[in-house]
Amino acid sequence: MTVRESRSVRSDQPRRLTAGIFDVDGVLLASPHERAWREALLGIADPERFTTAMYQACVAGKPRLSGALAALQALGVPDAERQVAAYAERKQERLEALIGAGAVSAYPDALRFVQAVAVLRWPMAVASSSKNANGMMRSIHLCSGQSLLDVFSANVCGRDLRQGKPNPEIFLLAAAELHAAPAQCFVVEDAPAGIEAARAGNMAALGVARHSDAAMLWAAGADLVVTSLDEVAVDELSEGRLCRRPT
Repeated sequence: MTVRESRSVRSDQPRRLTAGIFDVDGVLLASPHERAWREALLGIADPERFTTAMYQACVAGKPRLSGALAALQALGVPDAERQVAAYAERKQERLEALIGAGAVSAYPDALRFVQAVAVLRWPMAVASSSKNANGMMRSIHLCSGQSLLDVFSANVCGRDLRQGKPNPEIFLLAAAELHAAPAQCFVVEDAPAGIEAARAGNMAALGVARHSDAAMLWAAGADLVVTSLDEVAVDELSEGRLCRRPT
């Protein structure tokens, strides 16, 4: 374990947090995005080479075409640029089929954390480049009778933006719609590109390492990395600080 990985939180957080921005796939939902990318490779490259580590490092958090190109290049596919559009379309078709078959679920720790932040009466936004995010969140029903999507006061998922992550545009748009200064927002992400985007937008970056990828999230600049959102100290968060809960 490196010195950086052993830290519970970065020491350069001269900010008071008052709002939260959440990525969807891998943070709130266990969705079939990775599976769809892998299965859509059949006939293009060996799907078994498309590992979870590759998905997290190269594809997760990026807009569809950018993710498709990154995957094909990482796999060394000849004429990757020429095959991007077809691969991205096949992935979307496979994803829609998997969603239709019910291959979407919410992470229990994410639901608990969202509800804890809601109790603080902080504004929250969801921000994902995926155009499927809204439909997936609507399919998750809470005890209150609301859908998961209903909990958030701002929703910038699936917007047509000029630049995708790691550019901070989507998070800056979310902060604006929350009427919050970027420095007062924390962003919850599971992908290095998302962590980089949060940091570029002058926001606190909370990494969720669900795939033994904490080192990549720390390297991307995360302020705090946890394996479960239950590890975040909500009492400290209520004071505007992003910290790990004492063990």
